[in-house]
Amino acid sequence: MLKAFAILLGCQLVGEFLHRIFSLWVPGPVIGMFLLAMLLLRKPSALSEPLVSTTRMLLQCLGLFFVPAGVGVIRNLNLIGREWIPILVALVGSTFSFRFS
Repeated sequence: MLKAFAILLGCQLVGEFLHRIFSLWVPGPVIGMFLLAMLLLRKPSALSEPLVSTTRMLLQCLGLFFVPAGVGVIRNLNLIGREWIPILVALVGSTFSFRFS
């Protein structure tokens, strides 16, 4: 399990490193996920049982990662109700915006 976490975090670290060094508009974790996918496509034997079981366990606990965000939304429903137009504009704008350097 420790080796699997090292692989996952190592790919994320390399992705973050590439993002910061080359000022890429794609976030580092996304680059790391792409690198992990390329590694697994190129060398399927790297998909060992510990990696499979670790990712399966993380996916089973994925719902827990959304609890703090859900609590924040519920706690601030009054604010969201008052400021829904700027929030909507920010969500739509951030969805369609690109970072130009």
